Amino acid sequence: MPITPATATHSSSNGTADAILLELVDEAGVTIGTAEKLAAHQPPGQLHRAFSVFLFDEKGRLLLQQRALGKYHSPGVWSNTCCGHPYPGEAPFAAAARRTYEELGVSPALLAEAGTVRYNHPDPLSGLVEQEYNHLFVGLVRAPLRPDADEVGDTAFVTPEELAERHARDPFSAWFMTVLDAARPAIRELTGTTAGW
Repeated sequence: MPITPATATHSSSNGTADAILLELVDEAGVTIGTAEKLAAHQPPGQLHRAFSVFLFDEKGRLLLQQRALGKYHSPGVWSNTCCGHPYPGEAPFAAAARRTYEELGVSPALLAEAGTVRYNHPDPLSGLVEQEYNHLFVGLVRAPLRPDADEVGDTAFVTPEELAERHARDPFSAWFMTVLDAARPAIRELTGTTAGW
């Protein structure tokens, strides 16, 4: 029986990986199998499918998320609006919209694909490794946030200048700058500006 969102084991509210299955891929992003979430992140890491979402408000400010302290991977650090992993067989676009709603209580508006990026980022604090083939998405947020406290510690809307200041002083996820740089062309198109982004 194929693994679908209805048949997959979900994470518990404390951010642990309770036998969640991730989709393993080759260097071209073609599915080659599955692995349990925690196993896929153990060194040296297994290349798996992921997604990253960047949402902006009507002023062109980026919505950042601080990961909840209870998460098993990269707790307490700042990162892009939402990131995660599709269930095996789930379209990355659907997963990105689903997780944004689950974590932040809002559905993205005008969500659009913004390319892919492949990276290998060890996390020095947890000892885990992010070997990911990441699908990028950009869009707008037009409703009040209702963050899930088990997933999200805090949120902030930032201009490019405010992001630079925050990035210089606060801890960010190991993958943040990689996914931001890869998404910049789509971000500039969405926001209608080249200034800062």
